[in-house]
This record gives sequence, structure tokens and C-alpha cells, in this order.
Amino acid sequence: MTISASVKPALWGAIGGAIAAMVIGFAWGGWVTGGKAGVMADTSAESAIVIAFTPLCVARAEQQPAQLDLLKKESSWNREAFVIKAGWVTNVTEKYQRQVAKVCGTAIVEAMDAAAKPKQ
Repeated sequence: MTISASVKPALWGAIGGAIAAMVIGFAWGGWVTGGKAGVMADTSAESAIVIAFTPLCVARAEQQPAQLDLLKKESSWNREAFVIKAGWVTNVTEKYQRQVAKVCGTAIVEAMDAAAKPKQ
């Protein structure tokens, strides 16, 4: 098969343009593969679950004011275990309990710190 001399530059230009479009699209255009899109969707769903269950955990914690002081005394490394042991995340699927407990413990302590600061 012979290709005329006038078509070769157009053909190479089309191939080069396609390659350039893919490089630009994936590098800067926000294009992702199907696998990466699935991972992003899973991460987004997990984040939504944690965000949805955190207020329920905080509400359970507020029903036990004595435990709140103990939580504040815990180190940031132990808060997650404290929240789970206190039973504030029993309504959460076991798969997400640790994540919800971590966010819940941090939110409670940060709220307590903010409330304790003197207003100027």
C-alpha cells in the first residue's frame, strides 16, 4: 500500500495530535482511567459515610458528660479506641467504625477546646 506524499504529513500530524491530546488530557485535563475513577468513587463514598455518622456519634457522646472529660484527657492516639470502647459508634458498620471514631473524637475535643477559649 502506498500513501501519497501529500497525505503523509496530515497522517503524522493526526497521530501526533492524538498523542498530544492524550498526554495533555491525562496530565492536566483531569482525565482518569476507569480503575482510578472507581477508587475515587469508593473514597468519596467512605468519606460520605464518615461525615454522615459523625454527628450521631457526637450526640451519643453528649449523653455521657462524664465520659467527655475522660476523652479530653486521652492522647490523640488513644481517642479512637476510647470512642469505640464507650460505645458511641455501635450503630456504624464495623468496616467504618474506626474512621468514624477517629473523626468523632477529634471533633468532640476540638469543640470542647473552642468552648473553653475565652472570647475577646
